[in-house]
Amino acid sequence: MTNSPRLSALVKQYALELGFDLVGIAPAARVPHAEAYMAWLEAGYAGNMAYMARDPMRRQDPRLVMPETRSVIVVANSYFTGNPPAELWNDPTRGRIACYAWGRDYHEVLVHRLRQLAEFLQRHIGDEISWRAYVDTGPLLERDLAVMAGLGFIGKNTCLIHPQWGSYLVLGELLVSVELVYDAPITTGTCGHCTRCLDACPTGALVAPYQLDSRKCISYLTIELRDSIPEGLRAHMGNWIFGCDVCQSVCPWTRRFAHIGQQDFLYFEPGRCVPPLLELLVMNEAHFRTRFGHTSVKRSGWRGLMRNVAVALGNWGDRTGIPALQHAAENSGPLIQEHITWALHRIGGG
Repeated sequence: MTNSPRLSALVKQYALELGFDLVGIAPAARVPHAEAYMAWLEAGYAGNMAYMARDPMRRQDPRLVMPETRSVIVVANSYFTGNPPAELWNDPTRGRIACYAWGRDYHEVLVHRLRQLAEFLQRHIGDEISWRAYVDTGPLLERDLAVMAGLGFIGKNTCLIHPQWGSYLVLGELLVSVELVYDAPITTGTCGHCTRCLDACPTGALVAPYQLDSRKCISYLTIELRDSIPEGLRAHMGNWIFGCDVCQSVCPWTRRFAHIGQQDFLYFEPGRCVPPLLELLVMNEAHFRTRFGHTSVKRSGWRGLMRNVAVALGNWGDRTGIPALQHAAENSGPLIQEHITWALHRIGGG
């Protein structure tokens, strides 16, 4: 329909005005790491995430998601809000929540802005266009699309890394039936010989450079896994109760270049970001919805979060937690009870 440089520039400028930190445009084409994705699935590294293996060919090309696609506008926001106070972050009586979940659910915020961007493009075209907006929810390999759009490179921790922003980035994609001017992949940035992320992963989930076994990943275990956490991994999870930032926080690119961007939906607040474990343990399902319903933490569900809290209390290992664990066991289902029993045995109270 058009590949006007002026229109492409206007789209990018408006994206920044909407509050995105980065924007790039990729062609509608097969992504570069399609074979690696298929090998990852074949190895079983997706774990119980059956949706990742559903129609895998479709994920490899945005034109199979929306046939009219001519361009993919990829946006990103930095979710770095500054380093939390060490005395809170390192307190074993508190649960750690990955920093992308420290406020409003970014999926909802970014999708709303992508819709505004689509409406802006449609107004400037002056005609109906086809478009679809996705934020970590659609059948797209979004990190590959971000690479194609010039927003970074894939690190050994499998995260997208931008040379000026690091890897604390959330992504969104807008598939449009408009041919825009495409950005080229960046030519700077590499992990070199660095293996800090592989060395630091508490559970050994990074089984090789650029290879993540989700079945061992703390983010997968605390969020995606709905069943029992493998017993051999529990002691390595520390006090992470939702997600994990370790492989990013040790990355030299992130340590040097992560900075606060335009986002206004995340902020550090102790009760939200490092909540006391014993306080969470007495939380019922209604309280969970009130406290976390507007955040990404809702994805784990109350049952999943209570399971994770029980593991974290076991790893704290202090007998102070025994009465609360015993009381919670009386009012919980089998999944939570199993992890409470493990925690009590680890503490020495079971």
